[in-house]
Amino acid sequence: MPELSLSGEPEVRVTLRRSAQARRMSLRISSLDGRVTLTLPKRVSEREGRAFLLEKEDWIRSHLARQPERIDVGIGISLPIEGRTITIKAGAGRRVRHAEDTLVVPEPAPARRLERYLRELARDRLAAASDLYAERLGRRYSSLTLRDTRSRWGSCSSAGGLMYSWRLILAPPDILHYVAAHEVAHLKEMNHSRAFWATVEDIHGDYRDQRHWLQTEGNALHRYRFEENVERD
Repeated sequence: MPELSLSGEPEVRVTLRRSAQARRMSLRISSLDGRVTLTLPKRVSEREGRAFLLEKEDWIRSHLARQPERIDVGIGISLPIEGRTITIKAGAGRRVRHAEDTLVVPEPAPARRLERYLRELARDRLAAASDLYAERLGRRYSSLTLRDTRSRWGSCSSAGGLMYSWRLILAPPDILHYVAAHEVAHLKEMNHSRAFWATVEDIHGDYRDQRHWLQTEGNALHRYRFEENVERD
């Protein structure tokens, strides 16, 4: 998508989106990763959009200032894995190795290697949790996929397919288990009715603390970025 930007420190990049349905210009700042999107009606010029951005610059920057600070993952960085703070260190070989409170990650491209490792670990933990709750429910799911979703931690399709955000592996294990129980419960109740929440509690137990943690702390899991184009001293 085309981009605009607000110069200054820091520079703010803005994704430009055209919409035939929009009647006026609008701004959206993602609460997950701070992405700024400007939507323009079809006949509004880019010049008018830039002027609108300048009018709203203070509002944009004030909101971005409240976002969790972005952390570019690489050698020397610490991040949570299954709720524990783990430090990333450089190492030889081809495989990521876990040693106490460190992960030894081969170079080059350590961030990408680490992301693949975390996805595999997330799949293992989520498959085990999904199997557990599906057995308790007496239902089967048809598939399990992982994505890096922005708007939800998981979903369950009408065909019984489970989808999860792999970033749940960064959260404490009880959070991952709650999300698995939540999605498995949809195999029985494809809604958020009282019957659904009763099903979650039946197969998981009290879920309120975990649900509150996701609402208050979950967004911070999106601060960790795994791109490789970051120069380090």
